[in-house]
Amino acid sequence: MAVVHEWLEHYAGSERVVGELLRIFPHAEVFAVVDFLPESERAFLGGRKVTTTFIQKLPFARKHFRNYLNLMPVAVEQLDLVFSSHHAVAKGIITGPDQLHISYVHSPMRYAWDMQTSYLRQSGLEHGLKGFFVRWMLHRIRNWDVRSAAGVDAFVANSAYIARRIRKVYRRHATVIHPPVDVHRFLPAQDSPDRHAYLVAARQVPYKRVDLVAEAFRQMPGRKLTIAGDGPEHDRIAAIAADAPNIILRGKVPDAELLTMMQQARAFVFAAEEDFGITLVEAQACGTPVIAFGRGGAKDIVREEGCPEGVSGVLFGQQTAASIIDAVSRFEMIRDQVTAENCRNNALRFSREAFQGHIEELVDRLLDENNAEAI
Repeated sequence: MAVVHEWLEHYAGSERVVGELLRIFPHAEVFAVVDFLPESERAFLGGRKVTTTFIQKLPFARKHFRNYLNLMPVAVEQLDLVFSSHHAVAKGIITGPDQLHISYVHSPMRYAWDMQTSYLRQSGLEHGLKGFFVRWMLHRIRNWDVRSAAGVDAFVANSAYIARRIRKVYRRHATVIHPPVDVHRFLPAQDSPDRHAYLVAARQVPYKRVDLVAEAFRQMPGRKLTIAGDGPEHDRIAAIAADAPNIILRGKVPDAELLTMMQQARAFVFAAEEDFGITLVEAQACGTPVIAFGRGGAKDIVREEGCPEGVSGVLFGQQTAASIIDAVSRFEMIRDQVTAENCRNNALRFSREAFQGHIEELVDRLLDENNAEAI
């Protein structure tokens, strides 16, 4: 048994999935295109040595390994593995006819497919010779991406949203298994907090749309909002909030403090379109309602009014300040239905134990089917 990951640079959402897979399959070997993970972030590997590709030793790879994107398919195809954790090239591993290849997809590579235009624009590559070369390279990457999908025996998506993208790009069915969330670390407050301030906590980059949340609450002076996080959009967000005394900017806060803020929030507000959205589950695990943009993984996470299992929040349909204002108004109308117990119970669907059970069930079923075909 082996697990292959794209690249190890920082411990984030996809690395959490790898860590949980290694808990489920403790004897698995680990492979990656490159491994530059800091020593302080390697605990999830359990002391395992990571086998890397030739890209690890190429010039300037430590800081610029993404520049070798066109070589990554070649590097990955040299690995002979079974379970891939994919958002770029990991599913391109080559396996034998009697081996089972399961690919857990965080997302098909966005910069080669639906986000190519945005990627080229943000990188200043819309025009010129360099832009032409990058378009040609991404065209080749897309061809390889579709071809290599044929070598996957079973796709697993981290949300229904990603399952639809897999169907669109690869024309393949994907089983949805949500990523594991440490819901046992995010617990409701032991006392009954006075929940009167809304919370948005996110890295302040354009696609997170924290600016829209700030603008919405600037127009709702009677509603308090706390904004936690930092990033390149910070000055713009601060300018929106400058004349709004009901908005408090906290900047980047320690994890323990963020946990307390989640436990005490009236609702957690989220305006981004995410593949899944782990912070939404973490807020729900704290017993906190969620008000989120109703696209991407949020549709899998938030239970709206009328759900027989209980309401856990409200979704809004457009990434606009007006849509957020309307969602806050709707939330206030049903707030008594959105209990901390409902939110907590909803979050338990995404626990590490649930992830482990779903993965083990899937693997057992697929191995049985694979062995039956081999007879």
